[in-house]
Amino acid sequence: QVKLEESGGGSVQAGGSLRLSCDASGYIDRDAKYYCMGWFRQAPGKEREGVAAIDQSGVATYADSVKGRFTISKDNAKNVLYLQMNNLSPDDTAMYFCAAPTACLPIKSFGRTYWGQGTQVTVSS
Repeated sequence: QVKLEESGGGSVQAGGSLRLSCDASGYIDRDAKYYCMGWFRQAPGKEREGVAAIDQSGVATYADSVKGRFTISKDNAKNVLYLQMNNLSPDDTAMYFCAAPTACLPIKSFGRTYWGQGTQVTVSS
């Protein structure tokens, strides 16, 4: 069974940084070259939204709300996905989920997308 496991969430003050990690070592997709792996987030009372995605060659896409502040990266050898989040604001407070496979642009999931359990990010003003 495929398991994606996030870590790195926490509580920070506005302007701070966090780095999320997702262990996707159990995820193998024969069609991986056609898709991305991504990060999504869901705030209370809001729909889940795509935050960032990265394809197998390292090309990344971002939601407009995080461009210039968040950086997605991937260690292909270990199949670990990262999300470096800088200059965080209270609007970034949400549960963050790792997902694969995903569409790259727009950043969205499919019916067969696997999800991690999520890691909470809380940003105080």
